[in-house]
Amino acid sequence: MEQEVIKVDSIEKFNDIFGFETIHPMVGIIDFSKATRWPETLKINYGVYAVYLKKTKCGDITYGRQSYDYEEGTIVSFAPGQVVTSHMTTENPPQGYGILFHPDYIHGTSLGKAIKKYSFFSYDAREALHLSDGEKKIIVECMTNIEQELKHRNDKHSKTIITANIGLILDYCMRFYERQFDTREKVNKDIIVRFEQLLEEYFDSKAPIEKGLPTVRYFAERVFLSPNYFGDMISRQTGKTASEYIHTKVVDKAKEELLSTQKTMTEIAYSLGFQYPQHLSRMFKKEVGCTPNEYRTHMA
Repeated sequence: MEQEVIKVDSIEKFNDIFGFETIHPMVGIIDFSKATRWPETLKINYGVYAVYLKKTKCGDITYGRQSYDYEEGTIVSFAPGQVVTSHMTTENPPQGYGILFHPDYIHGTSLGKAIKKYSFFSYDAREALHLSDGEKKIIVECMTNIEQELKHRNDKHSKTIITANIGLILDYCMRFYERQFDTREKVNKDIIVRFEQLLEEYFDSKAPIEKGLPTVRYFAERVFLSPNYFGDMISRQTGKTASEYIHTKVVDKAKEELLSTQKTMTEIAYSLGFQYPQHLSRMFKKEVGCTPNEYRTHMA
């Protein structure tokens, strides 16, 4: 039987699942050790932002159809619109902390304007943030500050202080996320090599004619990364976005065809996966500074 999807569009709905008290309708600090109940399998369609610091691995987390990579002492994060399935073991109940906040709570604030920069929220598979003991302490302290403000304050400064602490948590998470590119440098370089191989294989096959131009998602799936993580990694390592990297390869292939064959520009465009030849001309001129035909004439 298909698992029922629970739409969590308020803090209260999430708290009801685990038996937590709701102190504030738009922001909640979670201590999983205080849960009075938990389902073994839970499928949530998030309508709120959620950031969890996991103290133990209490089961499996699936985002979409993919497993989410997390261990003890990691942060996992989800954004509105994401569907997450958790399989929790009865002998290992959830342990850890979390913060949930409704998108309406940050509308009109500096955090609301900056929320899109926290790209770890966008991941659609398998990437947790790994923390040292000192870093875990920082996150817990920020959550404690928010909890104290929710419980003991209710004045004109409360929202400013709470959103500031949420922003601080997210800024630290961004630091941890960016650091992972450096600590995984060799793995990342291996993935770039594999990306280049996959690009060659794609354009040396009939795939462009049959499938059109490849997407970033196409290559990300073949190196077992989410498109956003893959794109950020390529950009950090090469200085180009993954899309720009693909476009460079397309233009290189077009140059080869222009100089080594008698194919028309239209024929070359179709062979590379373009629906409309003018799209290749536009991309080529942007990359090279001249049209394909001008390039052929000049280099002949």
